[in-house]
Amino acid sequence: MAKSEPQQGNNDNMVKIVEDLNSDLEKLLEEMEKLTVQATWMAYDMVVIRTNPDLASSMRRLEDAFLSCKEEMAKKWQEVPVESKDEEQKKE
Repeated sequence: MAKSEPQQGNNDNMVKIVEDLNSDLEKLLEEMEKLTVQATWMAYDMVVIRTNPDLASSMRRLEDAFLSCKEEMAKKWQEVPVESKDEEQKKE
């Protein structure tokens, strides 16, 4: 009977190892699915840009407009606390 106890421990260890392996494989599969979707969208975007060159220039203009807007927003957010402090000091 002493021999069955260590065997039970080995079986429990093997079950745990197999469950961990299964979990790891599921995570890897999900990650691969995400990468496949991203690669598909990249390929689609490349086809669209190559078939319509005007789209590439439009995208560049859109990106430039976004970056300048983002820069302005960052400046405004830096000014907001200063304005709030100035108004509080004026009230006092």
